[in-house]
Amino acid sequence: GFQRRTASREASVSRQPKRRQSLRFAAPFLDARLPSRSSHARVVAKMSLIVGDDFQHILRVLNTNVDGRTKVMYALTQIRGIGRRFSNVVCKKAEIDMGKRAGELSAAELESLMVIVSNPRQFRIPDWFLNRQKNYKDGKYIQQVSNQLDTSLRDDLERLKKIRNHRGLRHYWGIRVRGQHTKTTGRRGKR
Repeated sequence: GFQRRTASREASVSRQPKRRQSLRFAAPFLDARLPSRSSHARVVAKMSLIVGDDFQHILRVLNTNVDGRTKVMYALTQIRGIGRRFSNVVCKKAEIDMGKRAGELSAAELESLMVIVSNPRQFRIPDWFLNRQKNYKDGKYIQQVSNQLDTSLRDDLERLKKIRNHRGLRHYWGIRVRGQHTKTTGRRGKR
């Protein structure tokens, strides 16, 4: 039984056509001319940016340097406190073409964007879209960006520490705040 199986395997191997390895090693340039799978790869065209006279490479918006080469929606996300969804809504409310680059915006378009970001409720952006809802001081719904966001976060932490809240104490001690396990993880960063 065993000898018969090995004999049939050898016969099947001998039936296959032998590869011409000697030719491949002798003339490696022949392989370069043969079509291969990699030669059928899709070619991706990269479009160049055509820059006009009034194109700004870096814009200063809300104390943030914004790259003018990126599209408007994604350029706005470089500002702290503005995400992709909020910037998308702001661009639609300002009726700005999404295909435009940030450096191509006129001063009027940029001003309209900033007005909408500073007063989103006047432009019918819903309350649940905003990042500061029912502020504890005045109960207002606002969208905080750049420096406002930093100061409000610092004020909130100071308030929590002052009233000796559990979250405030854990911030003060420099340990995990949101209920994570701390017995075995996160040892390396602490000195």
